[in-house]
Amino acid sequence: MSIFVFFIVLSFAFYIFYKTKYFRSKRLAEKKWISAKSNIALGLFVALFGVNHLFFISQTTVTLIVAIIFIVYGSVFTWIGIKKYKHYLPFAIQEAEAEKLS
Repeated sequence: MSIFVFFIVLSFAFYIFYKTKYFRSKRLAEKKWISAKSNIALGLFVALFGVNHLFFISQTTVTLIVAIIFIVYGSVFTWIGIKKYKHYLPFAIQEAEAEKLS
């Protein structure tokens, strides 16, 4: 089950990458679009961390409850990030095209 660890590290690396891009960006719509991508990566990180707890940590009631909370919270965060990503993508494209023309 080290595949979960690989994806946990990968999603955290993407989160750091997108947060760095967010602070470097100057355009408003692009910042919101990049922020949505970082929300997706953070949600995946939290959800995968919860799934990892289900397989590797000793199964107590508290561990099970915490793992389920992590999975639900991470899934909701990912879902909201995907919705925000789809919403801000056209605005980011328009903003980039407008800057390219001027």
